[in-house]
Amino acid sequence: MDMVAWRGLMYTGFILHFVFVCQLLLLQPLVSALDGKPGNAAELFERVSQSIKVKRYSEALNDLNAAIEADPTLSEAYYHRASVLRHICRYEESEKSYKKFLELKPRESVAEKELSQLIQSQNALETALTLSESGDYAKSLEYVEKVVLVFSPACSKAKLLKVRLLLATKDYSGVIAEAGYILKEDEDNLEALLLRGRAYYYLADHDVAQRHYQKGLRLDPEHGELKKAYFGLKNLLKKTKSAEDNVNKGKLRLAVEEFKAALALDPNHLAHNVHLHLGLCKALVKLGRGKDALSSCNEALKIDEELLEALVQRGEAKLLTEDWEGAVEDLKSAAQRSPQDMNIREALMKAEKALKMSKRKDWYKILGVSKTASISEIKKAYKKLALQWHPDKNVENRQEAEEKFREIAAAYEVLGDEDKRTKYDRGEDIEDMGMGGGGGGGFNPFGGGSQQYTFTFEGGFPGGGGGGGFPGGFDFQF
Repeated sequence: MDMVAWRGLMYTGFILHFVFVCQLLLLQPLVSALDGKPGNAAELFERVSQSIKVKRYSEALNDLNAAIEADPTLSEAYYHRASVLRHICRYEESEKSYKKFLELKPRESVAEKELSQLIQSQNALETALTLSESGDYAKSLEYVEKVVLVFSPACSKAKLLKVRLLLATKDYSGVIAEAGYILKEDEDNLEALLLRGRAYYYLADHDVAQRHYQKGLRLDPEHGELKKAYFGLKNLLKKTKSAEDNVNKGKLRLAVEEFKAALALDPNHLAHNVHLHLGLCKALVKLGRGKDALSSCNEALKIDEELLEALVQRGEAKLLTEDWEGAVEDLKSAAQRSPQDMNIREALMKAEKALKMSKRKDWYKILGVSKTASISEIKKAYKKLALQWHPDKNVENRQEAEEKFREIAAAYEVLGDEDKRTKYDRGEDIEDMGMGGGGGGGFNPFGGGSQQYTFTFEGGFPGGGGGGGFPGGFDFQF
């Protein structure tokens, strides 16, 4: 035999010897069980048990697989392997191991019970996934918690499904806790990082959310959902800051558009959107757009009915839309909740004054003149209307005419007197200032007053005559 062949033979022998030694070392504790030494088998199962306690399921399965390979009749190894596989929800493999165990040990009640539990858990997981896809998150969560994770407590698929369901039901604290448990076992779990980040995001804890997204992207820079979440958050914060900066600069119209753009990015982000709605409402109030402001404040209060500033701004918006009673109601409620806030008290006083003035007669409107009209313009308008609504000229609608004439005369009594007009414009109460005033009996043009009127209705209003008198017996004296 030549030297090359001899070296090849020596090399082959060395390799075979090395493999044999490795197998011997690996299977030593297991082979002894085949030699009728139950103590070593007990050590094996104790080691498997310890691996399971520290959640090293792969190590436990490696030991059990080696034991079965060494002794295919070692029934307890099949049983333990089936149990481990059930825990981590590898159901098909687990079922095969249970059935193999039951072949070796028929009618073993514990194994039969666990096989039944396996089937229940498998069916429950499938049902939970179906319910989740159909949007029945609460029922799906019930299957996961009460069946799957009871019989398969180490099932990562079920754990992540539970976290997704908690997120869907807006239980953000639950998401943070459950995803945290997963990350303790596997700190690089990308889905757990994503879901936990989203929970912090929806709680408006944006800095922590961003750190979760960034960690995930360092592990996988091309992860689609993590990229979408991270850049979506960056865009939202950018739009929000732009809107707030424009408010501070007095660029209110631009701020309004930025607030609206930020709100459109994620309508479901209520914890952040409540402040966007409030910011938008405040900007619209400053612009005098009461109706739009009212809508924005209502949205803010719909999210957080205890938001005091939104209640105050809604009161201001109602003043702009002339909903005086609504404004008083909102501002009174705000003042009760914050009695020391002088700004709220001043706003309430303004609203109460507006409400009070709204219930008065608008004498300017009755005479058809502007609030800046001169005394001569007021007198001219009064004469014209008095002639138009003289009861003797309106025989067919005499009652209506009398009421109109009283109103016209009362308006002139206030607006024709500089002192009374000034008090009226300030919103003060004026005693005996006419119909709708604060006095006792009010002004009666048919029974005397601050000016002289003579009314004679008998005989109608025959017409004719000149100068300042009326032939029917009615005479104006100014």
